[in-house]
Amino acid sequence: MIATKTAAVLHTTGPMTADRLHIEQRDIPPLQAGQVLVTIRACGVCRTDLNIVEGNLKPHHPAIVPGHQIVGVVSAVAPNVTLAVGTRVGISWLGSTDGTCRFCLDGRENLCDNPIYTGYDVDGGYATAVVARADFAYPLSDRLDDLHAAPLLCAGIIGFRALRVAGVEHGERVGLYGFGSSAHLALPILKEWGCSVSVVTRGANHREFAEKLGADWVGKEADRPPKLLDRAITFAPTGAVVVAALGALRKGGVVAINAIHLDCIPQFDYDSLLWGEREIRSVTNMTRADARDFLELAAQIGIKPTATSFPLEHVNDALRALENDSIDGSAVVTL
Repeated sequence: MIATKTAAVLHTTGPMTADRLHIEQRDIPPLQAGQVLVTIRACGVCRTDLNIVEGNLKPHHPAIVPGHQIVGVVSAVAPNVTLAVGTRVGISWLGSTDGTCRFCLDGRENLCDNPIYTGYDVDGGYATAVVARADFAYPLSDRLDDLHAAPLLCAGIIGFRALRVAGVEHGERVGLYGFGSSAHLALPILKEWGCSVSVVTRGANHREFAEKLGADWVGKEADRPPKLLDRAITFAPTGAVVVAALGALRKGGVVAINAIHLDCIPQFDYDSLLWGEREIRSVTNMTRADARDFLELAAQIGIKPTATSFPLEHVNDALRALENDSIDGSAVVTL
């Protein structure tokens, strides 16, 4: 008898409907060497999922289960897997790498030439179960409950990597442009590091949220922080914020773009915005080391995302809430 799961499935061919995901029964593939079967408890909703659902990212399959911020419990293991049945784990966007390309061998597996992405290349977490590579499943601390651990698995990890890519040092002035799921998890890390944090975001509710979480200065889209920034991270998927961040940067500063999809970067004046050895860097995926380091830090300092729960059958509502910026923090599908 073939095992099945209940899943929210995206069909990438055919007419587009208001509710893009459909609840269906879907086969669970048999475990291959090195894999585990995880019974899912929660899955965070990421803007990358929204880009997949809306077709901004080219479909890789005619039907796929999105979702890559997965919290669950190992319920079966393939031979020679060291993870024990019953272990609570997290699964993220980077589901597999080849381990043999120049980037993997150089310790930069986030740039792997042949990656497999959870919820894009293989079925993800908007379901009751998922198959994953055991070495890309991260045991979770008991200090992180299911609902609040889920957003850490991508929004948290990628925000942490963005701080690393930007080269943030303790005590610096850092700007966050956009204040959704990832940015609100980066802020407590920056405060832990003694940084002065400026937040620029268009939504009044997001500005209030940033103030509540301890941002040192909060402004609207057209506002510039009162002091030049050492580093800036852009989270909004629009190039206009990259130009705004450059305009607030000191000489020698860095802007890190934390977006898997960006509309375009408008023309800007090189002499006033980029000259002076200012840099623009992109943030691409994450490594397992990023995940382990961040999850350990999150447990140590007690990072607790603001999260709104949606049942699996309301996953389309969760995606709309993300698209419309109608909730603070993160949306999480709970099972």
